[in-house]
Amino acid sequence: MKRAFLGEFEEIVLLTVAVLGESAYGVTVTQEIEQKTGRTVGFSTVHTTLQRLGEKGFLSSEMGGATAERGGRRKRFFTVTAAGRRALQEVKQVREELWGALPPQTLQLMGG
Repeated sequence: MKRAFLGEFEEIVLLTVAVLGESAYGVTVTQEIEQKTGRTVGFSTVHTTLQRLGEKGFLSSEMGGATAERGGRRKRFFTVTAAGRRALQEVKQVREELWGALPPQTLQLMGG
């Protein structure tokens, strides 16, 4: 089986969509990333990454209804696909294996 490769920011965006569930759209994803990571990210960067993850088959999207607060504009909501869930599981497994292989003295040198 071909392994899915995600960049760090793609992984963060995909995880954030999974965390937000049904309320995942561009603005909420951007806000959640900023809140959880303390990192300032541009909406356009998140939007581009959401599109790229959709093209890779890791996300699906659908348009929500128009709302008065957005001047009648509709929101595009994102959902993690089965392929996206597999990609996240693979990334998690690789990270766990790497952390598990780290010699204990290395963590002591890192202050952990």
